[in-house]
Amino acid sequence: MRGLSRTSTLFALLATVWGTSFLAIEVGLADLPPVLFAALRFDVAAAVLFAYVVVAGYEWRPARWSDWALIAIGGTFLIGAHYALLFVGQSYVTSGIAAVMMSLTPVVTPAFAVWLLPKERLTLPTAVGILLGLVGVAIIARPDPAGLDGQLVGVALLFLSAVSFALGSVLALRIRSTMSLVSLQAWMMLVGAIALHLTSLVHPAESVAAATFSPTALLALAYLGVAATVGGFLCYFELLEEAGPVQVSLVNYVTPMIAVLVGVAALGEPLTEATLVGFGVILVGFLVIKWGAVRWRIRRLSDHRTERSVGDDVVVVAGQFYYR
Repeated sequence: MRGLSRTSTLFALLATVWGTSFLAIEVGLADLPPVLFAALRFDVAAAVLFAYVVVAGYEWRPARWSDWALIAIGGTFLIGAHYALLFVGQSYVTSGIAAVMMSLTPVVTPAFAVWLLPKERLTLPTAVGILLGLVGVAIIARPDPAGLDGQLVGVALLFLSAVSFALGSVLALRIRSTMSLVSLQAWMMLVGAIALHLTSLVHPAESVAAATFSPTALLALAYLGVAATVGGFLCYFELLEEAGPVQVSLVNYVTPMIAVLVGVAALGEPLTEATLVGFGVILVGFLVIKWGAVRWRIRRLSDHRTERSVGDDVVVVAGQFYYR
């Protein structure tokens, strides 16, 4: 029972930190150009995470080509492209819509897995789930007469952000590394920060002169860099170790709920029917794809059975292999 309480606490903490991060982005965007803001976020996160790596005694130097390949993929797709598109996209829409759009990531990931992973096959539930996810995006993107262009542009950029993260995740699965996840993430954040700074420099609408480093912007930056990124990362992998990938993946659908509620309460953002319906359709799409694993997880929680392990770093969940 104590273990379940700890798992529930970690889950709630992670969902809260990630959910409120969209509020912090919204606040920071008032004073900072979006791509520069994202770059500064990962400057802070990389510095803190490298310090943690040194203090914890992890090996921090990449030693194999596979290490560098993973770092390049993570820095480019999971950090650089993903967060550039996310921050720019959120500058057009509310924090709640941005969070809901990010819940699309687990739904579109199987599309790349089928294409890039040899053993993956496109099943009917997967195809239906992906289609439902796209329908949910179309519902959310339904233009607001008061802001036709902004709504569509923002949703399109956020969709590409989710696609970038999904593609990077699948590409990363093709490469194995001997480095610790903490060290890999620190390097990915550093490479991603560099990519974001370069993007900001060549972006015609961005300049350091346009940035206002107000106390509010600095507070938002510190929260995103330390709490949401480093704290969220450590919490995520602790939860992954304790609860497994199925339960952790569900945080993608609690996070938007928190983000929407916080956005409404703190910023007075409108909560539209299209956003709620679109989110519901995306959630149903995820459940269709993962129903076997979710049902297995529910049964496990009810009868307290444990996961079957294969080796030191592989867990079998509902017939699917996950690397810790």
